[in-house]
Amino acid sequence: MKSNLEKSALFIDGANLYATAKSLGFDIDYKRLLREFQSRGHLLRAFYYTAVIEDQEYSSIRPLIDWLDYNGYTVVTKATKEFVDQTGRRKVKGNMDIELAVDAMELSGHIDHMVLFSGDGDFRCLIEAMQRRGVRVTVVSTMSSQPPMVADELRRQADEFIDIISLQGKIGRDPNERPAREPREGRQHTPQFLQRPAQRANIGPDADDFED
Repeated sequence: MKSNLEKSALFIDGANLYATAKSLGFDIDYKRLLREFQSRGHLLRAFYYTAVIEDQEYSSIRPLIDWLDYNGYTVVTKATKEFVDQTGRRKVKGNMDIELAVDAMELSGHIDHMVLFSGDGDFRCLIEAMQRRGVRVTVVSTMSSQPPMVADELRRQADEFIDIISLQGKIGRDPNERPAREPREGRQHTPQFLQRPAQRANIGPDADDFED
């Protein structure tokens, strides 16, 4: 990356990053991910976005969301919406694109570099808007899967594209080597830049996709 004086922020599309890593056969170690990008400059914020299903007594993603919230990430969630499509099938909708875009635009005057963990082509206009404000944008996804997880228009719009497979040794872990659970005690809460209600759900990454 550039100078250590460069201010950056991570914007992680949780469901998209999970699907990308899964397609390549490894887990994301979120502690290592944070350390890696902290070592590349002044990391101002690390946002993690995920939609959640309300009113579930237990969900496998709850420990992950809690861990991220207490270990340097700003977790942004919203409740999913259920609907029935034209064929009569029950569908669940939980798109976080608007929340991510609004946060990025609000922060654009305070950062030099945006790192977007997503391959969703809908973010191309956001990247273009950030660039007009003088923010350099890096997209992290993959072209190594079949089919590629990154939209071509998103990759081309970005100032830099990083194939996540090149980061596997720095931010990844083999799914068969997940650490044993340890009691979570004595945690220091990190004040959040954005205060939003945190709800939980059984969608997105597995609860073991982090280190205690």
